[in-house]
Amino acid sequence: METDCSTPDTTASARPGPLPAGTRLLHIGPHKTGTTSIQGALFAAKDAMAAHGVDFPAHSRHPMEAALAVCGRPGMMGDVRPAERHWQRLVDAVHATGERTSLVSSEFFADAPDDATAARIAGDLGRDRVHVLVTLRPLAKIMPSQWQQYVQNGLRMDYEDWLDHMLRRAPYEAPNPSFWRRHRHDRLVERWARVVGAGNVTVVVVDDRDRGGLMRVFEALLGLPGGLLEEAPDTANRSLTPAETEMLRLLNREFRGNGLPDEIYSELVRGGAVPRMKNCRPPSVGDRIRTPRWALEAAADIGAEMAGRIGALGVRVLGDPALLSAPPAPPSKPAPPSKPSPAPSPVPPAPAPVPLSAPPSPGPVSDPGTAPAVPGVDPESAAQALYGALAAVAAQSARTAGIRSVHQTPSGELVRVLGHRVLRRLRRT
Repeated sequence: METDCSTPDTTASARPGPLPAGTRLLHIGPHKTGTTSIQGALFAAKDAMAAHGVDFPAHSRHPMEAALAVCGRPGMMGDVRPAERHWQRLVDAVHATGERTSLVSSEFFADAPDDATAARIAGDLGRDRVHVLVTLRPLAKIMPSQWQQYVQNGLRMDYEDWLDHMLRRAPYEAPNPSFWRRHRHDRLVERWARVVGAGNVTVVVVDDRDRGGLMRVFEALLGLPGGLLEEAPDTANRSLTPAETEMLRLLNREFRGNGLPDEIYSELVRGGAVPRMKNCRPPSVGDRIRTPRWALEAAADIGAEMAGRIGALGVRVLGDPALLSAPPAPPSKPAPPSKPSPAPSPVPPAPAPVPLSAPPSPGPVSDPGTAPAVPGVDPESAAQALYGALAAVAAQSARTAGIRSVHQTPSGELVRVLGHRVLRRLRRT
């Protein structure tokens, strides 16, 4: 499985050699490349890994605040801006591991805006011991999932318009300039190779057909026994269905249109309604966001360009780079475009931000057909979303009053409590 881009070894059973003992492995994602799954497996196995000389020093599954702080990012919509102390806490925890091998993982490290920021990250963690790991999936699979994530953070633009802006409208930065910073993968790898040296960068091309493949690569690089890392089921990390996403997008439009505070969105929508919808039921096979064919073809072209550039950087590549530019399957039946669009402009030039990869099923998948009409919203999903928002309000009230959490309260009792509160307010008026 260890290869260079010119002679890919696609043998699934091959196992790369371990990194030197004492390495500080820095996994930078980017987003939608299996990061949540691997972070959950690593955190769950941290005690078992420690017995094999490998430490997971972060205090949580994903040290998001630390990565956001050092990259100068404001955080998610409505959340408190991460502070320098978050980064320093992680740095102190890494250095506390001493000479042992350690691992830090956050896809937000891919948001480092320039070489200076990347150099600071590597320097603070111990540059001479840092090895950077980049996980990649085909851009065609990343696009629907990343768009949906932006919708969960307040985006109001529909999928086809978003694709049009990202792929056809120079400078390809609106409405989400972070997209190409993360997913112009050749430039991402090049940036970190300049900072730590090409010999200290490993790129893993994830094959979604091999569900446990990414776990096995991490085990091999860290010198862990095979099978130690296991994917933990996480319904909260499933993708929203097209209907759920459309409901949320329309809610974002209303929310912005009425000028409500961002903090309300963070508490009630992203922290209440969205998790409740995700936990409501798993999506069916047909509940996938479809990418129009023109965008799939553009993504394949960009993927081929970037795979070639990554191969010329001299970094180690594990997996088959051809997966990054695999052409989409032909459509099962012809379908007219959902709406007319102009002829595609040339693929964004290399100096400008441009793309590559995404997550395993269940999740948004690219489809060679055009984007279908959005189905009606499932009433159950709408009800669960409303309940989630109400539960979040109740939880906030409980925290303020110092009483038990809403999650510790039976649903029947919670409804009664909310009902009594409404009645008391009505009587006061």
